[in-house]
Amino acid sequence: MQYPLEEKIGKPYLFVEREREFRKFGQWVANMPEKLSKSRVILARRKSGKTALVQRLFNHVWSANGQVIPFYFSVPEHKIWYPHFAKLYYRTFASQYISFLERDATLMRSPLFLEQIKEYGESHGLKLLVHGVEAMTLGEQQRDFTMMWEAAYNAPHQFGSVYDQRILVIIDEFQYLSNHIYRDEACQGKPDETMPGSYHTVSESKVAPMLVTGSYISWLLEIASQYLEAGRLSKWYMEPNLTPEEGLEAVYRYAEVYQQPITNESALMVNQLCRSDPFFISCVIQSDYEGKRLDTLDGVVNTVNYELTNRTSEMSETWGEYIYRNLSRINDLHGKQILLHLSKHNERSWTHRELKEALGLDLSLEDILRRLQLLLQADLIMDGGSDIDYQGLQDGTLYLVLRSRFEKEISSFMPDFRRDFRAEIEQLQQDKRQLQGRLNQVSGKMAEYQLMTLFRSEKRFALSHYFEAVTDPTPLNIIEVKSNVKFQRGDGKLMEVDVWARSSDGREVLVEVKKRAEKSSVTMVEDFIEKVNVYRELHPQVGVLAGFLSLGGFTVEAQTHCLQHGIGLATQLPW
Repeated sequence: MQYPLEEKIGKPYLFVEREREFRKFGQWVANMPEKLSKSRVILARRKSGKTALVQRLFNHVWSANGQVIPFYFSVPEHKIWYPHFAKLYYRTFASQYISFLERDATLMRSPLFLEQIKEYGESHGLKLLVHGVEAMTLGEQQRDFTMMWEAAYNAPHQFGSVYDQRILVIIDEFQYLSNHIYRDEACQGKPDETMPGSYHTVSESKVAPMLVTGSYISWLLEIASQYLEAGRLSKWYMEPNLTPEEGLEAVYRYAEVYQQPITNESALMVNQLCRSDPFFISCVIQSDYEGKRLDTLDGVVNTVNYELTNRTSEMSETWGEYIYRNLSRINDLHGKQILLHLSKHNERSWTHRELKEALGLDLSLEDILRRLQLLLQADLIMDGGSDIDYQGLQDGTLYLVLRSRFEKEISSFMPDFRRDFRAEIEQLQQDKRQLQGRLNQVSGKMAEYQLMTLFRSEKRFALSHYFEAVTDPTPLNIIEVKSNVKFQRGDGKLMEVDVWARSSDGREVLVEVKKRAEKSSVTMVEDFIEKVNVYRELHPQVGVLAGFLSLGGFTVEAQTHCLQHGIGLATQLPW
């Protein structure tokens, strides 16, 4: 896997692949060579992971080096003059196209200049690149900026048609096309609201299908309806939250990268209280809260509470900007009351008449309906299935933020999140089997880190607490833990153990981790025994303890071999 496109998430390791989404889009990309894929639009609120998803999709397709050539463009969130935008778009497409052909990731970092693109086209017999640059140059000289833009947005479809290629066109934050591109050089007056209409025809391309995203759902749907006509973009609504298993994986990944002490129990609680929301999780792990302790349950509660309620926290500031921007047309007590009620009772739809009765609203039915329609347009509620039915979003994070912002204004008292969170944790802790199940669900991907977390969080423990058949009962006091520790055999062969730990008394622990569903064989055990023996020869002064964690279990021969050589066995991580 290569990462030619610099991902906004930062370290690629932080991205937790949404299996459902990647399965769906993987099939969509696989159908492109046969011209079976229709253009799509991903609809989801801000900070739900849309950009991370499409950027990782780009890198997957680029790395695969198959029949599909990816093109990613993020519409600028600032004013830009029409011809400058046309040149930026074309240069970005041409540079990424050449990058794919040459397998040169460096070309992704900064778009080539028009002269360089033309030179490449001439030297490689790619006339469309030459023609595109000539259209840009001539259009700029003659101030025929429409010629420039037509050459730019048509390029992916033309290349796909002429060269019998498939181009995946990814346009991030598509809605900004309607309010950030100006015909006036000084970017004064009104932006060209018709810019999205340029894609009216190419959005139907089967050789260059589009995948567009937008953070303001109603705005994007309005644009698509007005300029692209119904049905040209298949709608796909993206859930803002990860699955519970994916959310737990995100907690472990962020904690590892930011070196944040955490326990397996507290990791589960962070994920639970953050509603498996990746942005919420990242805010909590990176929180500036002075009393942050994520290796204790009280520390988790206090840190999550801070991110929700403190107006200077990243979580609060980001959501505050989103809510108040979207509530700007209905910033009154009744509107907030309706919004909070629908978010709390989002398991069902409500009519304006039912809301008037349930909330005792001193408003006419027409006024309630008008507020509901504005909330719908602001992407804060959703259609309930009919013209008079409305429903709260299935978004637990949104409800928590709304309570933090509006509950005191509506009910005259602040929500007590600490009390609510502790009650939630107590209820969850009562079912240890459920907790063990959640831990096991993610162990297939994060077993090494979960084991390292256990080693770090325990004060003193015997290795037999985690592994059967360990002969040394003396408690360990772990002072250092590492993963993927390498060492060299006498003949130069490189060896590696998955988890290494050192105790304060000088003893060291070596652990092999097998995460596959199949049982570990005697050959695998023999390979590990060889590593242990070589390590002992290299460090004769060290007392070495060894354990083998196999989530798929052991064959009878493998189990016997472990027992004969003093290797501890484990098939799951204890709660």
